[in-house]
Amino acid sequence: MKEAVYIKGITNIDQIPSDEPIFILLGRSNVGKSSFINSLTNRKALARTSGTPGKTIVMNHYLINNKFYLVDAPGYGYARRSKTDKDKFIIMIENILLNHPNILSVLLLIDFKVGPTKDDLDTYEFLKSLNLNIIVVATKKDKIGRTSQYKREKEILSILKNPTNFYSVSNETKENIDNIRTKILSEVDLYEKS
Repeated sequence: MKEAVYIKGITNIDQIPSDEPIFILLGRSNVGKSSFINSLTNRKALARTSGTPGKTIVMNHYLINNKFYLVDAPGYGYARRSKTDKDKFIIMIENILLNHPNILSVLLLIDFKVGPTKDDLDTYEFLKSLNLNIIVVATKKDKIGRTSQYKREKEILSILKNPTNFYSVSNETKENIDNIRTKILSEVDLYEKS
């Protein structure tokens, strides 16, 4: 990913910047989406990280290689967000998932240490019901001891019923970041050839 530029944040499908293909990042608040975007694009501060969970309230669009977008959605499951804000968030996400013509994949980020929450599982089932291509990314792998990592990964895979595309990652050690980057770029290549 040679070029990565923040374009804008949107709250409505009508504001989508172009017809380029997109990869949507979904995950609960504080799962580390911004850090993951920075690792994936090899930029230190492309996506701003925050100490306050639930800070992102728009769909942030990052143009990659002038070919496709990484779209960072607001984190779900944050208790202090008002019910109105939660409802708006759900409507916005569903509208884009149901109506955007060029979603190549949804990257569902879950916390490796915490494991899939009820919100994660509900989101996962909803994405599967839409027949979307799903890439499950288990973040913060380094937050659990190396001797427990294999067991934890098996537990997560079992809970999710062995998803086709699953990567456990660490933004600290960069484990599996290259593999996800390769997966995304190969999907873009296939899209361009189709």
